Amino acid sequence: MRPPTTTGERVPATALLEELLERIAADVPGALGAAVSVHHRGEPPRIAAAHGVLVPAQFDGFGDPVTTAGRTGLPVVTADVCADERWPSLTLSGLIEQDPGSAADLSRVFGVAALPVAWDAEGTLVLSVTLDRPATNETLDVLRRHERLAAMAFVVTEAAQPDRMTQMLDLLQSRAALEEAKGIVIALRRCDPGEAWTTLRQASQTSNVKVRELAVALVKQLAGAPATQPDGERVIRPGAAAREAAAQLLRELERR
Repeated sequence: MRPPTTTGERVPATALLEELLERIAADVPGALGAAVSVHHRGEPPRIAAAHGVLVPAQFDGFGDPVTTAGRTGLPVVTADVCADERWPSLTLSGLIEQDPGSAADLSRVFGVAALPVAWDAEGTLVLSVTLDRPATNETLDVLRRHERLAAMAFVVTEAAQPDRMTQMLDLLQSRAALEEAKGIVIALRRCDPGEAWTTLRQASQTSNVKVRELAVALVKQLAGAPATQPDGERVIRPGAAAREAAAQLLRELERR
């Protein structure tokens, strides 16, 4: 169902996410554009919504800050995206060759900041901005202030698709457990939320278990009580592999 406007006209479900991106761009000095993209292992990145000028490298195989953030789960900042040694194939001339009609806009882009938003081991959301000046850690701080709202807006947008409702319900159900598990990692490892999420995701990948099951098992391992979950048929019940992975992760964290 699409949200109505004040005149009663239906608007696209992406309007909420696009409006948020417009607000984020307004909060970042020098911002030319902003986007939320979805990154699943083994699949090309997908832009869920965008506003303004973007670097169209995600679909052309150049390598870029946004795909790097989606792959590694770590924030990425660059002062000059087309001259950064981390992405030698990403040049202004190459981008313009791919998209000649955007030459004027692309020539204005210098900095890019990309912030992975903790979501699920099956995929990562990346909130990103392009700037007409170098991106800095302060740019990332602005994105961090908006990351939870961006995740919520993404859910609303995706849930409007008939074939996505069930998956969105599953993901929403795991959010509370993920936040509790992140809190455990932060407390034991004395790290920031981004590093805590990376730790959980790496442990889930190493053990080949879903991060939501690992999170629920980790909370129960430490607290001796089940993680916060909604009632109903979708309660997450970790299997033996997830429980063993949680026990191993807890041992590692307590040794640090």
